[in-house]
Amino acid sequence: MNIKIVPLPAEKMKTKISDQSKLGFGKYFTDRMLMVEWKAGQGWCDVRIEPYAPFVLDPACLVFHYAQEIFEGLKAYKWADGRIALFRPEMNARRFNQSGDRLCLPPVPEELFLKGIEQLVSLERDWIPTAEGTSLYIRPTLIAVEPVLGVKPSDHYYFYVILSPVGAYYAAGFNPINIMVEDQYVRAVPGGTGEAKCGGNYASSLKAGLEAKKKGYDQVLWLDGRERRYIEEVGAMNMFFVYGTHIVTAALNGSILSGVTRDSVLKLAPSLGYTVEERQIDVHDLMADIRSGKVTEAFGSGTAAVITPVGKLCYMDECLQLTGGNVGEVTQRLYDTLTGIQTGKLKDEFGWVRFVE
Repeated sequence: MNIKIVPLPAEKMKTKISDQSKLGFGKYFTDRMLMVEWKAGQGWCDVRIEPYAPFVLDPACLVFHYAQEIFEGLKAYKWADGRIALFRPEMNARRFNQSGDRLCLPPVPEELFLKGIEQLVSLERDWIPTAEGTSLYIRPTLIAVEPVLGVKPSDHYYFYVILSPVGAYYAAGFNPINIMVEDQYVRAVPGGTGEAKCGGNYASSLKAGLEAKKKGYDQVLWLDGRERRYIEEVGAMNMFFVYGTHIVTAALNGSILSGVTRDSVLKLAPSLGYTVEERQIDVHDLMADIRSGKVTEAFGSGTAAVITPVGKLCYMDECLQLTGGNVGEVTQRLYDTLTGIQTGKLKDEFGWVRFVE
């Protein structure tokens, strides 16, 4: 695979943020981006890394009108020895194409996805922050750019990757969040696009999220779209519930995103002495189990935060506290172990780390 490197003029080089405590999430972007095009009858072409810049798109582009697009999220870490590590990027590449298949997007060859990201990250290595908890966030995206007002798969696509240095997710400390179980709005149903990582899923979650924040909650936990009874996921996280040494999460059913961190928790937990189970979780049973003390902890998993402890879960008019509002032992151990593997502080026994040359 030949990747053309477009020269970066000195005047287009950006000033890096010196105070890494002020990075936040997704606010700043590096100097370069990966750009590839797909055209009907030609396939993938014009692979290049070029200076980060705005697109000029026709107002009739299909992405604007019929939302034919997908994206992914992963991170690069700079280890203490100077090596740059990616965490399970192969899973992101496969999920990217699974999402694309649901929205009739052309599959991106895994080699193009991985090698393109690796070369881009290598060129932008000086942008990777090194303070505790920081990383370089990687956002691959595929959009339909054919200018036509017709509901159909596009004849022209842009696959691009941008990079953003991000600060520590828990800048104020690893503290539990409060979650509201949503019982009015529905995020997704089996057979829809819930298991695809596409923008429409996130846009449809905004209203419930805003209403939850007005009530003092941090996140919304979605129920299934048919019976509004079974636990699915939080907007940007999969959910886990701890019964002593037994960890339970909702089974993938076609409307839940197959999280990379979710899969990592399921594989990692048994090596730490815990048992895991994927099954249907009735919200009424869950609340009863929290009430009785059977559920000892709850946490979310996702790329941005890795592991997020839950301090309070509210459903209808009932709010129940977990672990006294503190971080549970299982949650803390999983967080420490996963982040330890990602940052090189702990040995990778699973072969999850991929190094950038």
